[in-house]
Amino acid sequence: MAQSAQRWRNAAASSAAAGLLVLGLGAPGASAATTPRIDLKVLVVDNGAGQVGAVTAELKSTGIPYTTVDLADPGRPTIDAAFLSDTVNGTPRAKYQGIVLPDEAPFGPGSAEQTALETYEKTYGIPQVDAYTWAHPEVGLDYTDQNGGWSGVLDGARTQVTAAGRAGPFGYLDGPLTFEDNDPSVQESYGYAAHPRDGFTSYLDAPAGGTLLGQYAHDGRRELVLTFAYNQYQQQFKVLARGIVEWLTQGVHLGRSRNYFSVHVDDVFAPDARWDSERDCTPGDFDCVGGDGETTTPIRMAADDAAYAAEWEAAHGFTLDMVFNAGSGEEWKSENGGTDALADRLLADKAKYRWVNHTYTHQFLGCVQDTTTVPWSCARNADGSTRYMSRADISSEIRNNYNWALSKGLSTDRSELVTGEHSGLRTLPQQPDDNPNLAGALADNGVRWTGSDNSREPAQRSVGSSVLTVPRYPMNVYYNVGKAEEMADEYNWLYTSKAAGGSGICENNPLSTCLSAPLDTATGYASYIVPLEAHTALGHAIGNDPRPHYAHQSNLAEDRILYPVLDEVLADYKALYADNAPLENPRQSAIGTELQRRAAWLTAVANGKVTAYRVGTTVTVTAPSGTQIPVTAPEGTKKQLLLGTAAFGTPYAGERSAWTTPELLQSALRLTLPA
Repeated sequence: MAQSAQRWRNAAASSAAAGLLVLGLGAPGASAATTPRIDLKVLVVDNGAGQVGAVTAELKSTGIPYTTVDLADPGRPTIDAAFLSDTVNGTPRAKYQGIVLPDEAPFGPGSAEQTALETYEKTYGIPQVDAYTWAHPEVGLDYTDQNGGWSGVLDGARTQVTAAGRAGPFGYLDGPLTFEDNDPSVQESYGYAAHPRDGFTSYLDAPAGGTLLGQYAHDGRRELVLTFAYNQYQQQFKVLARGIVEWLTQGVHLGRSRNYFSVHVDDVFAPDARWDSERDCTPGDFDCVGGDGETTTPIRMAADDAAYAAEWEAAHGFTLDMVFNAGSGEEWKSENGGTDALADRLLADKAKYRWVNHTYTHQFLGCVQDTTTVPWSCARNADGSTRYMSRADISSEIRNNYNWALSKGLSTDRSELVTGEHSGLRTLPQQPDDNPNLAGALADNGVRWTGSDNSREPAQRSVGSSVLTVPRYPMNVYYNVGKAEEMADEYNWLYTSKAAGGSGICENNPLSTCLSAPLDTATGYASYIVPLEAHTALGHAIGNDPRPHYAHQSNLAEDRILYPVLDEVLADYKALYADNAPLENPRQSAIGTELQRRAAWLTAVANGKVTAYRVGTTVTVTAPSGTQIPVTAPEGTKKQLLLGTAAFGTPYAGERSAWTTPELLQSALRLTLPA
């Protein structure tokens, strides 16, 4: 960890120690010489505002245990000394390591509950986040009409993380932070920028002067004061959320958070059907009728496209996951003179990619499709039951593709699979349940992680007893386009009203918004679709969300339209984040494992099966046997072994974190923090 970040933690520790020395006698059964136990849990006082909800969402995403007190609940507990602290085996215990409040005094200044909170914070050195408040002296700021302060709309505002912010909890950020302005006709964020008074340290400066975020140290207490409105989905909050949590927990907490971006390229070796701009449909689809021959030229990467993919990876330090159909490639080869320059180029560069089994010929692995109707339906057996693809046929599709990969020396992980169109899994409305033959076929082939469509099933779930899904984000770069103009044309069809010449689908879908006017097909992809899709993907990447994104090999062919989106995501990320917080690029099995561990961890916490606390520089955590425990701690933290110690975790964003368990013969995980 950088020395500046260490100085921040030393300062925080000094502030906490000062509170204990001055007011140690206020703790139940405590004396000034007693080192208290501080439980690794956060108290959230919720008034229903989006800002409190945003901080709570970050705690949950990170894996930090928290208790919520709902101010609107007439049966809520009273915030008093007994609620906040007690003694355990004669040691004073602070039940919460940090407090999140809607503002600086939600119970009213001088009220019994507010006084209890403030006394607790002074006694144990507990920090407090004021999720959203206005600029005034009670939070260490001038009024906005003094010394150049102001209030107003922040949409598009270019703010700056200060030197103190970078030396402290926001040391993972590099450059300016621009507030979102997604729709010029809508006010998206409002704030108060004011001049700091004594005791206030700004972490985020407004463009025209004044602060929007900073620490106010006063009366033996510390508050993190935020004077701008936000919600959990806005980019500016996502970027700052890590620092808010690290400040709140003083850099020691359960849970871990990293930034992730993985991209699956489906249908590698296979051709993809092309959008027909005349008929506004894709030949081969069941509802695409009419026209001469009902065909368009399929889209398939060429050898030059494969060479470019390898060059792009090297230039960006990024690895693509090639999700491949070997049988489709072999069929194409046999139909085109027995040679395949694309396959030759990809196989020559095979070590530069990760490879994921996509089945041999991309068949639909669910129910047998009856295409005599539009939309299609599931074919029926004589007894009326659904007719499904057999276990043997599914297994053959998986096995043949994997064996081909082995014969070519591809780095394929047998435990990973993505079925064509995520088929075999339930497909609404036609197939409400998984193909009952799917789980057995997956198990027969050693599959543990199968891709699913995040837009349909965002949560990881079981398929049989031994397989879990890995939800994947579909990128809004369509499988049936290889040229930018085609992409803009299809986008216009889907997102334009009927009156303006589109399909009108956007008018009847509550999750869609129609374009105010159709895009210019010559420029619309670059000017509108690329920034929009890059913004969406970056939002996932910076939200501690490991789920992969997927596009198709067609998007690496012809105009190579996927790269502008990826370029913008990576460039925007680099402009925001310091080198100590790189984008992690895991493969599917690692993503599946991460999601599985998170679910198990949240269940253990929700069931009250986790106990974690800090006494001085020692952290102790107990959890159900075999549970992987996520922990974040400062650089220099040691894990206690049966004999001796070892460096804890791996570095990220100026700290160290890991999924870990107690050592052999130990009943609890124990860490020693740096002095």
